Amino acid sequence: MHQFIVNASIQIIPIVLDKHPYEWVDEAIEIIQKSGIKYEVGPFATVLEGTYDEVMSVIHSINEHLYSRECQEWITNVQVQVRSKGNITGDEKTAKFAV
Repeated sequence: MHQFIVNASIQIIPIVLDKHPYEWVDEAIEIIQKSGIKYEVGPFATVLEGTYDEVMSVIHSINEHLYSRECQEWITNVQVQVRSKGNITGDEKTAKFAV
């Protein structure tokens, strides 16, 4: 894949009873924070911004982390926006709404 910036949204939905689901989500956000890529935490999903490979690596790391910590079951919802010949950023998409 190219090295342009892509935009992605990731939502982790733990299907567990062993601890509060937010605790699993917090662990996923910690993986994102340590990754070094640009991110914005929202109430329903976290938006990631980086190269395609960087973003997919973070998503992979989150799933591997949940698996290694024995989270019993979860859903990973992912949306990725890719532009063939250039960067696509969250700022570009939301600048007109800035106050």
